[in-house]
Amino acid sequence: MMFDSHVAALLDASVALVNVLTDGTKGGKPYAAPRGDDLPGAVTAALPSTAGGRIGPEEAAYLSGTAQRMRTVFEAVDDGRIDDAARTVNELLRSTGARPQLDLVAGEPWQVHFRGASDSLDVGWSAGCATALALAIGSDLVGRLGICQASRCDRVFVDSSRNAVRQFCSTACQSRVKAAAFRARQAERR
Repeated sequence: MMFDSHVAALLDASVALVNVLTDGTKGGKPYAAPRGDDLPGAVTAALPSTAGGRIGPEEAAYLSGTAQRMRTVFEAVDDGRIDDAARTVNELLRSTGARPQLDLVAGEPWQVHFRGASDSLDVGWSAGCATALALAIGSDLVGRLGICQASRCDRVFVDSSRNAVRQFCSTACQSRVKAAAFRARQAERR
């Protein structure tokens, strides 16, 4: 069993928001999240094109706060602290007023989507992402939430591979680790 398409899209959005809006390391280098005037554009780029509309500064700031909290969920899962992850997700669910709703999408059957207490874009996306994380943590798919295992990279990912063996946020980090291992083996042979 894997995530349905709507939950997978929300998890992808969660990953994008966390990776774009939180400081840390990326690909072996320090990463500073966008701030100030750069924040709305970064949030707009992180969300799928279906998000609709341009993100304003207040909405961007709200989603940045959501991303900070979601990062703690990924970190807790990575550390095996599932109870902490669940508590944080429950706080997100409560603060956004997350609720399911059936929506009819043109040319498709009814679909369960997740909304927030208000129909604003920032609260809606936060509620949807929180619900998707809740569905992952509340299932046997919790191990699919991960943090890159490459040195000097702390970007997050959702493992959608068939055999659940993904360890890296990107092929660039995977290649960097493999190249470093190859160089280390070559140095040992000398």
